[in-house]
Amino acid sequence: MKVLFATAITYILVLFSLPSLELKNLNNSIDTTLINVPFPLKMPMVTEEYISEKKAKIDSFYQKNIGTWGFSGSFLVCKNGKIISEKYQGFTNLKTQKPITSTTPLHLASVSKVLTATAILKLVENDNISLDQKVTDWLPKFPYKNTTIRTLLNHRSGLQHYSRFPELLGKSWNRKKILSNQDILDLIVQHKFRLLSTDNTKFDYCNTNYVILSLIIEKATGLTYEKAMKELIFKPLKMNSSFVFNYFRDKDTVSLSYRNRTQINPWDQFDNLNGDKNIYSTTRDLAKFDLATYSPDFIKPSTLNEVYKGYSPNPKLKKNYGLGMRMKELANGKELWYHNGWWHGNTSSFIPMKKDTVTIICLSNIYTNRTYETIKLAEIY
Repeated sequence: MKVLFATAITYILVLFSLPSLELKNLNNSIDTTLINVPFPLKMPMVTEEYISEKKAKIDSFYQKNIGTWGFSGSFLVCKNGKIISEKYQGFTNLKTQKPITSTTPLHLASVSKVLTATAILKLVENDNISLDQKVTDWLPKFPYKNTTIRTLLNHRSGLQHYSRFPELLGKSWNRKKILSNQDILDLIVQHKFRLLSTDNTKFDYCNTNYVILSLIIEKATGLTYEKAMKELIFKPLKMNSSFVFNYFRDKDTVSLSYRNRTQINPWDQFDNLNGDKNIYSTTRDLAKFDLATYSPDFIKPSTLNEVYKGYSPNPKLKKNYGLGMRMKELANGKELWYHNGWWHGNTSSFIPMKKDTVTIICLSNIYTNRTYETIKLAEIY
């Protein structure tokens, strides 16, 4: 695994040594199919032959596997910042028939974890925090003394899932209260729920981990999670269509979430929690984010080494998990890193193919498994 990652890093370093990519056409007009980031990047220009070959295959795959009748969302594939294929269909609101466009923010669901993890890593690079620092250093009342920031990121903390709190607390649970991240911490402090496993002994994908990480970001920056994400990620990358959802402010204006073509998903008491979810963004903004990770001025290769390192190998399923990223081992032995998401009717897939410098993204606001078909596209890419 380390050899594979070292190969990927070598490839990235080679790219940095190539001539700078000029983001204009020969006639000096702005190319709207080029993603721009405000960090130095040196990548080869994508040829018309490459675009023609790949676009035909990608479009065919999309029509067959994703964009059939009933899909509502956005889809994008780009290489070196050049958009190869881009699709938008469906509506943010079925009643008003407001269409989804390139600037329509959709709920990222658990792909939000990728961005939360990146914010943490930016703070690590700035020496604000360290990966193996105890959570209690930032949240002194947190009852589990061995839990570290790293085991929150890689889901090896053993924390109870906040979705199970109602079951654990029974009749004492207030089902009407709209919960905040601080409420989740307070409940953990008050009830000291039994850990599902000892810290760093077992992988268990758990949203509670990223709720706690959100609170650590707030403590380390002195900002709300919303403002911290803007300052650390959105503003530097000019992700102008991205934001952290606030239930009390935004629930009547954001893209709606649908169970199917007729039924809206109702809000629930977990809809104001963030860190694990509740970032709204676009495929183009996510492409900006991924493109920026090829610049050491945004995030260092040594930091990415921690992200794309498997902490929980599952040889039987050929899966693993890094820091905010999933891994699937392909039939040819290569590793494919990605993250999917699901929350209510929103589904998402984010696949940064580092060795190929290709990004594949699919977002939907009507519940469908077709969003996850993008991983098959990555496998054949």
